[in-house]
Amino acid sequence: MELSQDFKATIRKIELICSTNETMSQKWKIILAFAAVYIIWGSTYLAIVFALSDIPPMLMSGMRFFLAGVLLYAWCVIIRKEKQPGLASLSKNAVCGILMLSFGIGSLAWAEQYISSGLAAIIVTSLPFWFVLLDKRQWSFYFSNKIILVGLLVGFAGVLLLIIFGKSPQVSSSHAKQLAGMLVLIAGGIAWTVGSLYSKYKTVSSSVTMNTSLQLMIAGVFSTLVSVISSESKHFSFSQIHMPSLVALLYLAIVGSLITFLCYVWLLHKLPPAQVSSYVYVNPVVAIILGAIIGKEVITGVHVLSLTIILCGVLLINLPKYKIARRKQLSAN
Repeated sequence: MELSQDFKATIRKIELICSTNETMSQKWKIILAFAAVYIIWGSTYLAIVFALSDIPPMLMSGMRFFLAGVLLYAWCVIIRKEKQPGLASLSKNAVCGILMLSFGIGSLAWAEQYISSGLAAIIVTSLPFWFVLLDKRQWSFYFSNKIILVGLLVGFAGVLLLIIFGKSPQVSSSHAKQLAGMLVLIAGGIAWTVGSLYSKYKTVSSSVTMNTSLQLMIAGVFSTLVSVISSESKHFSFSQIHMPSLVALLYLAIVGSLITFLCYVWLLHKLPPAQVSSYVYVNPVVAIILGAIIGKEVITGVHVLSLTIILCGVLLINLPKYKIARRKQLSAN
């Protein structure tokens, strides 16, 4: 009888140890996934600079998207055994991919010909403001909340400060070209927002990963066509790609577009969206630090002030959502 009780006690201890190990393993997975979303996505701004040294922006974007899309599509079909998408799924994902990737991220690559990676990251941080302005279905919530309206005004004040006084001193481009880069990047942010809202309200039956793979491949083809039609790649030759550009391109495609995205989707299944979206506050800081240390970019007082103001605006916009999410979490417990 005592032996039986001792055996049961031993089993319980083993189960407790295994449970503790599983919890610790899960925590480490979450930490590593956040590190990928925070650091890798933040580093892609500088990686674009290295890739652009030998490859034109739209062609580079096209190669990046298509490679990542093919790999993700193969994973969906071969590993996950997902069904082939229908025509409706292809058409909707085409719209999303062209707006969000070709115009959205493509504008980032184009703009970084003329502005620093840190400055580009600060401008991209203003994306949440466009969601408030363009998401018509949420206007009743957004525009009835004074905190969100204040956040919108504060955020756009930071963007305006950056456009007027935020010229990068070490960049050789003229003020006019830098201004053009900033404006094109803002337009790309609007395209990304429109594509995101279209994706949100025009849902398709395919999985998130399958939809993303289609968007990447379609955006890859479209961006390459834009590069060819615009004669951007007229004098380009693959023989002129040096190792730093090639490594940067592969890093953007495989690590920046594929691995980090899967980490992001995994985190959304494990944690509340409000926690996962914290990358918005970290990515620009990482981009600025890496740009300064590795890219030898100059950080000006205006850049720091603009980023601080924009992030305050983003925080104010998200504050009501955080409170709602917190209430739901407490009521669920």
